[in-house]
Amino acid sequence: MVRILHNALSSQLKVFRKNIDMKKILLLYGLSIVFSALSAQEKFTDKRDGNIYRTVTFDGITWMAENLRFKSSDDVYFDNDSNNSTGYGALYEWKTAMKACPDGWHLPTGAEYQTLFNHFEHKDSWGKNGSDPGAFNIQLGGMQDFEGVFSEMDESGYYWTSTEYGAHNAEYFSYLIIEDKAVIDISRKEDAEDIHGTEKVNRYSVRCVKN
Repeated sequence: MVRILHNALSSQLKVFRKNIDMKKILLLYGLSIVFSALSAQEKFTDKRDGNIYRTVTFDGITWMAENLRFKSSDDVYFDNDSNNSTGYGALYEWKTAMKACPDGWHLPTGAEYQTLFNHFEHKDSWGKNGSDPGAFNIQLGGMQDFEGVFSEMDESGYYWTSTEYGAHNAEYFSYLIIEDKAVIDISRKEDAEDIHGTEKVNRYSVRCVKN
């Protein structure tokens, strides 16, 4: 009788220990997911003006996950209102966009935007809130055209690439909301010979990529 009780208790103890071990495994797995998410959501401080940017890394390329807010004398905020800086960043002509990124960062090439596009082609994290560690966090900052007219805030995001198509035109990436649907495009000559980009004197948003 004693032996039977002993065997029963031993069996229950093994089950209890097994359950404890499984809980430890699940806890460690959960922590690994949290740490992985946090590692994908890092921050960078621009020493020029103290602005802090969230960064994300996709396919080995580290991006700013917010529009650049650095402003020189040649750059503008939408409607010339500095209150638009935080949510939308500044708007840049192509020439100033080429040198707007801080040391250690650069204006993305068209190829880097293509890699980004390929990463998100079947995902929905493009426009999610910045609290999502996997989001690029599109900010629809609109644009200012060569005549000085501001338009499309909260409707469109236009981003310069470093790829130029001659003295007056350069390539850009666009994210537009049309009838509540996202339309994403890169004006690449590699895709169609008759693409000429857009005028370099337009002012668009900038995202920077780490060197």
